[in-house]
Amino acid sequence: MFIKIRRDTLIILLLAFMLIVSGRVMTYMSYASSTDVGDQGVQISGVIIKGNDIIPLASIKSSLANVGFRSGSYIQGDTLVTSKRKIPLNEAINNAKEAVVLTTIPGTSISPIAAADVQVDKNTGLVTVNVIEDYSNIKIAGLPGVY
Repeated sequence: MFIKIRRDTLIILLLAFMLIVSGRVMTYMSYASSTDVGDQGVQISGVIIKGNDIIPLASIKSSLANVGFRSGSYIQGDTLVTSKRKIPLNEAINNAKEAVVLTTIPGTSISPIAAADVQVDKNTGLVTVNVIEDYSNIKIAGLPGVY
């Protein structure tokens, strides 16, 4: 009934077990005692868009993503850090306003957005965009007398 194991094999198995367990404990202790949270700041957590009627949310979100407000980007102090570059946050907000204003209705060259206000919460990483659409001054090329 008993399994016969030589004494030297048993010692080697016990030493291997102790080495594995102590390695796991040391890894856990080094992780638990570390105070380094990384050099990343606040992640861009999401985009809220208000005031749009005709322009789809996906078009506005893609314009914001092209500027740098996308997942994977983060705010570190007053800097927006993307995968490709670092730009000042106020410059990124101004670029986002311009990009949102230039967003067109998909499949056309009509851009009815007259103004946009972009706000970024540095604590949560939430980007809020208020859009004002104005159809009174849109000129559609190719249709005489129709605006």
